[in-house]
Amino acid sequence: ARTMRRMDRISGRSDDMLIIRGVNVFPSQLEEEIVKFEHLSPHYQLEVNRRGHLDSLSVKVELKQSSLTLTHEQRCQVCHQLRHRIKSMVGISTDVMIVNCGSIPRSEGKASRVFDLRKVAANG
Repeated sequence: ARTMRRMDRISGRSDDMLIIRGVNVFPSQLEEEIVKFEHLSPHYQLEVNRRGHLDSLSVKVELKQSSLTLTHEQRCQVCHQLRHRIKSMVGISTDVMIVNCGSIPRSEGKASRVFDLRKVAANG
């Protein structure tokens, strides 16, 4: 038996960490799940909002060019599977939106993938 708690592996940089409903979420954790899907590209955006008194996380992810022919039902199935995997991994429910290839802006250098709108909502 252990006398001290076993340390878990480091998930990401602490300055990238988001706290959603008391749960520490690293964008790198979500990216790990996204890249496991054959139909999804590694391009994604995270949007953190406040709904009433609760924080919410929305994930916008692009389809690969080769997967643009997926039917609406197939896209919904991929969306549901990703939502389930994220909930299993980090423990919070997310809204997942799948968009067409090229819909998410690309940037030179470090990609800005996280948009925290909680601060905007609190000020406005």
